[in-house]
Amino acid sequence: MLNVAIVAGGDSGEYEISVKSGKQVELNMDRSRFRPYLILIRGKKWFCRIDRKEFTVDKNDFSLTFGKKKITFDVVFNAIHGTPGENGKLQGYLDMLGIPYTSCDVTTSALSFHKNFCKQVVDSYGIATAKSVHLFANQSNKIVVIERHLSLPVFVKPNNGGSSVGMSKVNKKIELKKALEKAFREDNEILVEEFIKGRELTCGVLRSKGKIIAFPVTEIIPKNEFFDYEAKYKPGMSDEVVPAEVSQTVSKKCQDISIDLFGRLNCKGVVRFDYIFDGKGFYFLEVNTVPGLTAASIVPKMARAYGWTFTELITRLIEEAFVNGIS
Repeated sequence: MLNVAIVAGGDSGEYEISVKSGKQVELNMDRSRFRPYLILIRGKKWFCRIDRKEFTVDKNDFSLTFGKKKITFDVVFNAIHGTPGENGKLQGYLDMLGIPYTSCDVTTSALSFHKNFCKQVVDSYGIATAKSVHLFANQSNKIVVIERHLSLPVFVKPNNGGSSVGMSKVNKKIELKKALEKAFREDNEILVEEFIKGRELTCGVLRSKGKIIAFPVTEIIPKNEFFDYEAKYKPGMSDEVVPAEVSQTVSKKCQDISIDLFGRLNCKGVVRFDYIFDGKGFYFLEVNTVPGLTAASIVPKMARAYGWTFTELITRLIEEAFVNGIS
């Protein structure tokens, strides 16, 4: 039986969602094959709660000791949304220890987490992206720069991060200052993107047993003005139609683009590609390399529509980690 460390938490505004993802993974893991340990990370505090007691992780070898028993891990299931699990920091640490993990490697994680750099790479592949402006906290005349390059409405979002934390839709110039302040509270870099009218479609992709698999395309229909934090995680605030009610041609095109990007970006684990479909073509929004795995999350719904239980999805991700691993 393999010891599996499920790492959750992290140091971003997505902490609580990550913990929920980690607990769902723990709950649904195949106990006949794997022995799960939920490890929570917050700053320098890394710990596992066993029988209501907290045991600190030894970062020298990523192990746990309670009494005379020392536990080492065969594989890490990465459920951290945001830093350090989605931007490559945790992956670099695990690489140095030779422990396999279920998510993308250092390079892909760092690239995809930086929305501006990722968009530039995707654009170089001939895939359309929204016009945008990349701004820094110490930059002057931010609003002037935005007005020079973009027309309202626009989306203002942290450049590094996910789950729509710190994101705003701006329809009027008077709203820009507040939106910039909100985004800069989450990151010292932000991205301002033009608004593209269309349907938000998303596609989950993973490699399993030597084959890249695209899950059924899903349409996200938020009750709010856009798919913000509340729409993502508050029950009833969005409709997620799986599979999306689009033509087979549109669905296959979305899957084909996603499979192509999965390979070109050297993705591992399960990732989710988000797009706007304007009726004619697809505009790439972002790639989520550690997508949510809570009871309300999209990827588990996609997996079910594909014919997999949550347990089978978890098992396949762990199996694939050993294919990708360096140990």
